[in-house]
Amino acid sequence: MEATELFPRARAEIAPGAVHVPDWLDARAQRELLAACRDWARPPAGLRTVRTPGGGTMTARQVCLGWHWYPYAYARTVVDGDGAPVKPFPAWLDELARRAVTDALGPQAAPSAAYDIALINFYDADARMGMHRDSDEKSEAPVVSLSLGDTCVFRFGNTETRSRPYTDVELRSGDLFVFGGASRLAHHGVPRVHEGTAPPALGLTGRLNITLRVSGL
Repeated sequence: MEATELFPRARAEIAPGAVHVPDWLDARAQRELLAACRDWARPPAGLRTVRTPGGGTMTARQVCLGWHWYPYAYARTVVDGDGAPVKPFPAWLDELARRAVTDALGPQAAPSAAYDIALINFYDADARMGMHRDSDEKSEAPVVSLSLGDTCVFRFGNTETRSRPYTDVELRSGDLFVFGGASRLAHHGVPRVHEGTAPPALGLTGRLNITLRVSGL
């Protein structure tokens, strides 16, 4: 995407407690986060295909830190994969998440407990994510979402249903999206990834989404 847009993107409150902050990560921070994601994606406990209880598979592949998520619970080992212990959640990710919450929602929204879960999803051009809620945690702390690589359509809905009303938001590489408070359990998904839209200098084909959460476990 060109940096010299006619109308620069502004931060926006999509719903109460849900805020989009464009270009939150600069180019250097994006490269550093990408390098970390590539390390985390290596086995053991590396990038995997997630299988649902009904026998289907998610098109976005995933690796977890801190706690391993599988449909629909958390474990300390990759119970639906190679069985290895989940990779540790680094302290610097907690610091990044807290800064993100403060920048998006204000210091009063930062939780007292530490962030201790990362779900990292890799989307190729054909991957999608259906409408769902992040409801397997015991904590109501805001969810922090960071985007790297290709631009996607992020569909942010309501707490009652997977259907309308919802708002489609364009998330580009470096963008931050935080949702908490009244929007903490809102349905959301990714209906589309725009292939070939990643910043060329980043060196990533596809999209990475890094989602940071407080488990309360």
